[in-house]
Amino acid sequence: MHAGTILFFALFIVSASPVSVPSPAFNNEQDLWAQVPIQTAVNFDYIDPRIGGGRFLDFTTPHKGEPLNVIISGKSDPSVLSEDGFTNYARSLGFSNECLGLHFGAIHQADLGDGNGKINEQLLAREYSFGGPVLGTCWESLAGGNHFRAWKQNGTSAPSGAWFLGVSKEENSGKHHEIVPNGYNLGRDFLISQAVSSPTHWNSIWWRTEVELVEGLLNPGKDGVNHGIEQDGLVAVLTVTRI
Repeated sequence: MHAGTILFFALFIVSASPVSVPSPAFNNEQDLWAQVPIQTAVNFDYIDPRIGGGRFLDFTTPHKGEPLNVIISGKSDPSVLSEDGFTNYARSLGFSNECLGLHFGAIHQADLGDGNGKINEQLLAREYSFGGPVLGTCWESLAGGNHFRAWKQNGTSAPSGAWFLGVSKEENSGKHHEIVPNGYNLGRDFLISQAVSSPTHWNSIWWRTEVELVEGLLNPGKDGVNHGIEQDGLVAVLTVTRI
């Protein structure tokens, strides 16, 4: 579908009134989450993949997928929309490339409705702790924790430039990195709390992040979701500004 047709179609999507913010999956961010609005409108920050035949679940298996529950808005600073810039921004949130550059786990695909069809994950980042962004992700690979896969919406049918992320919290390697109970909501919530708790920085570059929670893009529940894990259907849209 031509991009102009997509934008014309999007004009008919009507915003509903904000609804109350649900209790977060963590207990120490109540004041923070009270400031995050929930919207139903689809903005031009990204283009709904469903318009172009895509979906908000990736393709983990032929029949199951994991939620694409975070979007880095195409209205973010242009540097964040590049792969190198996005990697640096992710490091400011406590995520980095896999341990020693070695891949662990299956390769997921996603269809963002931009004309590129199903494509392999373009980035996989894991939470790091001690050891910094180079060696710190080795601990997450062993002990489990938060991680995400990312795809960029840049095909000719929907060239928004936005990054679509599937964020989750996983078990340790002994449990084959399966997603923990409520792990999709937990992973998204952790990334949000990292992004908006204060301005973040990496290599002397600072960013400020604004977040909206959008409903109506991802169906709540566990239908079609990998591991049969319930998720609340909310997608976090992050707009990142360099400061």
